[in-house]
Amino acid sequence: MVSSATDTIAAIATPPGQGGVGLGRSSGTETPALAGALLGSLPRPRRAEVHGVRAADGTLIAAGLARDFAAPASVTGEHVLALHGHGGPGVRD
Repeated sequence: MVSSATDTIAAIATPPGQGGVGLGRSSGTETPALAGALLGSLPRPRRAEVHGVRAADGTLIAAGLARDFAAPASVTGEHVLALHGHGGPGVRD
């Protein structure tokens, strides 16, 4: 599938391997809905906040820092969510 300019994307932003911190990002119009599903709510704009990350069934699977950048004031010009968590592959992947 080829992505279009209007797709919301999410990706791991740290290299593979072991590390202390892992970073994931989402960018696009569906990012606030994704944040709601994962975190329960959006962090305050441009602030680092500790949030629990939940699976689809509501089970807490991790905790870390979340940062929200509303469009157009982000690096992509779209809504961006950055998640900073434990860097081990079991959590990050």
